[in-house]
This record gives sequence, structure tokens and C-alpha cells, in this order.
Amino acid sequence: MEQIEKIQTAPITDAYRSYQGGYFKTLLSPAQTGGALALIDMVLPQGAEPPMHIHTREDETFYIIEGSMGFTIGNDSYTFGEGAAVFAPRMVPHSFKILSPEARFITMITPGDFWNYFMEFSEPCDHTPIVTPPQGPPPAELISRLIDRMENKYAISFVQQR
Repeated sequence: MEQIEKIQTAPITDAYRSYQGGYFKTLLSPAQTGGALALIDMVLPQGAEPPMHIHTREDETFYIIEGSMGFTIGNDSYTFGEGAAVFAPRMVPHSFKILSPEARFITMITPGDFWNYFMEFSEPCDHTPIVTPPQGPPPAELISRLIDRMENKYAISFVQQR
């Protein structure tokens, strides 16, 4: 009988990163795709969503695995649940809201450089990933740093809603 070799895997805490009260795992990094795209498996709590914004360099595609989410893309609003895919093209204002207590979704970023933002504003998990809803707004200095990096490094602008 042939012996099956055990596959070595990284501990779960090495694969996941804490982000905005949730966590994510990189499925494909820009380095693996020659910069063409990044693919992220993300779990976020309700209340951890970005405001309306415009990407000038990349498109985003979302595929909802668990939960429900509302999207505003340009002047159109949609509500989607598990199994839905949503495309948010560059240069079009968009935002999303998590309508369930938390949502798990895949985000594809094309091209993939914006993945670096998620790495910059996340931390390696030091425990099994969990979701913790926000307990109020983030500190002003973090908001300032986020806005500065989004606008100056990633060419993303925020849209003031009426």
C-alpha cells in the first residue's frame, strides 16, 4: 500500500488578516497574476462599509457567499443575497451596505494594485478570525490616514452624498 504524504498547511492565523472588525484571506495576490488582478475572500460586519467613492484605476467585482448586501453604483441601487455577482466599474461612484449582521463575499480587483491598501490597513490574525461589529466611529487620526492613502496613493476619491 502506497503511503500518502501529508500536505503541510499554514495555521489558519497565518492565512487570515483582521480588517475593519472582520477579516479576509487573499486568494490571489497581484504578484501571482502579474498585477492583472487580486482576489480576496472577505467577511465584514454590518457597519464596516466604505462611504460612496470612485476608483480611478480599477474595477471591483463582488460575489456574495453569505448574507445580503445593498449596492449603489452610479444612480442605481440594488439589493443582493447569496450567489449574486455585482460589477462596479472604475470612474463610477459606488458603495455598499451590509444588510445582514455580517456578510462573506469575494472581491476581485482589476488591476490588482489596490490589494496593497487592504494589506496596509489590516493586521495578521493572532487568533482564529472572528467578526466584531464596530463600537463607534474609528479615531480621527485613522480616518485622516485612510483618506490620505486612498486619495494620494490609490487615486480613490470620496463622493459627498446629498
